[in-house]
Amino acid sequence: MSDPIWPRGVSAPAARALAAGYRSLEQLAGVRERELLALHGMGPKAIRVLREALVAQGLDFG
Repeated sequence: MSDPIWPRGVSAPAARALAAGYRSLEQLAGVRERELLALHGMGPKAIRVLREALVAQGLDFG
């Protein structure tokens, strides 16, 4: 399986944090922001970028 592709603006540390349990943007729908922020390497900017990408697809965090 190929590496997950995250939206532009998600830093390498945040992408590595996401790779520990998520393989696609759609898998983040319904996940609470605070759960993602608890991941080492995940910060507010990555959350903002991911939220914008989710909303563009008609999805959102939990």
